Amino acid sequence: MKSSILEIEENRQIAPGVYRAVLRGEGAGLHRPGQFINIALDGFYLRRPISVYDADPESDSLSIIYKVVGRGTGALADIRPGAGLDCLLGLGNGFDLSAAGSFNAVIGGGVGVPPMYFTAKCLANAGKKVCAVIGFNKKNEIICREDFESLGIETLVCTGDGSYGIRGFVTDGL
Repeated sequence: MKSSILEIEENRQIAPGVYRAVLRGEGAGLHRPGQFINIALDGFYLRRPISVYDADPESDSLSIIYKVVGRGTGALADIRPGAGLDCLLGLGNGFDLSAAGSFNAVIGGGVGVPPMYFTAKCLANAGKKVCAVIGFNKKNEIICREDFESLGIETLVCTGDGSYGIRGFVTDGL
């Protein structure tokens, strides 16, 4: 665990109530897939745990995707680029990708999709074949699909209302 002040380079809405933030600073790029950060926000006693969406050691940056579900994440959505965030980095054990076989499926729904992207990216970079099955309630909530596809990963999208892809849950896409 490392404490660091990360500068917000980007913090923008990507779907209704869902935001993507790019943070840069010492140690930001040194995450493993499945890890998370804890963000301290002014005026709030508890830190907000957010999964790492992507990390880049070369630029010492990381990306997070989060959904506004209360006052804390609402305050996070209002922070503009250039501001610094007090973060605890490198939390959680992450995923052991050495145990991955030659074909892997990453599965997630809603805000559980973002940490699967970093996992899929690392697996693909290691020469593993990856399939992503991602689920959302409806079409306008879909996030990350293009990112998975840009890695050459077969991506199946499920929506609860059937407005896009397979109607149902991610288990229906398996």
